Amino acid sequence: MDYQVRAARITDMERIVSILEAADALDGRTGAGADVLRQLVGLPQASVLVVESHRRVVGAGVLALRPSVAAGANIGIVDVLGADPAADAASVIDALLPELLRSARNKGCSLVEAATPGDPRLRSRWERHGFADAGPRLICSIDRP
Repeated sequence: MDYQVRAARITDMERIVSILEAADALDGRTGAGADVLRQLVGLPQASVLVVESHRRVVGAGVLALRPSVAAGANIGIVDVLGADPAADAASVIDALLPELLRSARNKGCSLVEAATPGDPRLRSRWERHGFADAGPRLICSIDRP
């Protein structure tokens, strides 16, 4: 299948949210996730990319940047990544990851992090794109007032 990767547009948001919801990438926060996605579309601190097949969005990914004193540069974080359940997820990842890495490089990142995929087959796909297992991340949930 032929996939094209491009920057997301504000008009893609409904479809992107639908895809990310189906991939359980929004952690049950659909409304908040959609609001943040809309904000990120035009900001330099992030890249929101979509994968199209026959002019239909079949995948999406978000690269967020954070400064790192330890790394001496920005670090890119693959925040969310998802594919339409009807699409070949592995092929969508293969189309999307090189573009997310290119975007990180263009934005001056020295490193790109991502959550370790639970599916070993998907993990090997990530490894083919240069990702290596660096142990699990720690997270802390902060309740907002």
